[in-house]
Amino acid sequence: MTIKFAERTNNMEGSAIRELLEITQRPEVISFAGGMPAPELFPVEEMIEVSRKVLEENGRVAMQYSTTEGYTPLREHLAKRMNDKLNTNVSAEEILVTNGSQQCLDFIGKIFLDKDDIVLCESPSYLGAINAFNAYQPKFIDVPTDENGMIMEELEKILKENDKVKFIYVIPDFQNPSGRTWPLERREKFMEIINKYEIPVAEDNPYGELRFEGEDLPSLKSMDTKGLVMFLGTLSKILCPGYRIGWVVASPEILAKLNVVKQAADLQASTISQMEMSKFFDIFDVDAHVEKLREVYGHRRTVMMDAMKEYFPESVKWTYPNGGLFTWVILPEGIDATVLQKEKALPHNVAFVPGEPFFPNGGHTNTFRMNYSNMPDEKIVEGIKLLGMAIKEAIADL
Repeated sequence: MTIKFAERTNNMEGSAIRELLEITQRPEVISFAGGMPAPELFPVEEMIEVSRKVLEENGRVAMQYSTTEGYTPLREHLAKRMNDKLNTNVSAEEILVTNGSQQCLDFIGKIFLDKDDIVLCESPSYLGAINAFNAYQPKFIDVPTDENGMIMEELEKILKENDKVKFIYVIPDFQNPSGRTWPLERREKFMEIINKYEIPVAEDNPYGELRFEGEDLPSLKSMDTKGLVMFLGTLSKILCPGYRIGWVVASPEILAKLNVVKQAADLQASTISQMEMSKFFDIFDVDAHVEKLREVYGHRRTVMMDAMKEYFPESVKWTYPNGGLFTWVILPEGIDATVLQKEKALPHNVAFVPGEPFFPNGGHTNTFRMNYSNMPDEKIVEGIKLLGMAIKEAIADL
């Protein structure tokens, strides 16, 4: 029997990160592969209290269906936090709650993309976004980047030459996978360009609150005067990913389309999860919890950077992030990170994510992403030492 799938499924690929999980679950493997928060920092005791209060005070409502848009008190908390932290001026009515911000990416692809439409993104870009958009058969153009993110002259050149660009996907703060952050002047120039060409933008902000040093910068959404920016947020990185609470802020025209797609996909995000997250905001100090995350992750970032200086060959380069969860490594030309992973790193029981899948059109095989948030100090140092040995072996084989 021949099963005939939809043509678009030919473009759908599994996540290179998810496929590594089986290997990295082995206790002997030191994994820098995932984008996972530190589980020891999850507010477990607080959530036990929150869960009990929600069920005792409003259990029957928590277990019932609710509106597609989301639980209003939670949306109010999210709007206030955005306005306080990101210099925005949004209301609860502009927010749609989703099952993680990953679902937002799929929905954006669904409402904007026809086959062969063009998506612009950074180079490299978030693998999960590339996979989500790929289902709708677009073409990708990755805009060249430097240490300050997307290069605006290159962006404008691409927009002048292409009339099928449907939207631009960006992560201006502590980008996944590179760890880079756009400075203020580049954000301002970006908004000037998108206003000129009136191109919608998906601003993904999973890591914006996890700054270790330097000044907070305004979000693109805070500069949006034409309703072109769709802001994607999540509680996965500052509270707990298992609740799968994300949200999108968009203009009424875009939000209406997203709402219809959400209804068709799953009706709504979990009522009880939304109510519990809202109750957490009511009774606990979220800022104090985030500050603890910043302290631990910032320390682990520094431990990893210091270990890389000590154990990596001088020919290897990497980014120094001021926040977020990742650093980006560039190997000498001629070393394929996928081969390095398979033949050198995993035999040393250390794992990372090869860089090629983060480029929608391939290439850049001499790159890889590393996460520093999930491992304790001693494991970071041991893993970097082992990885340094693996890289030296690969260089010796050239």
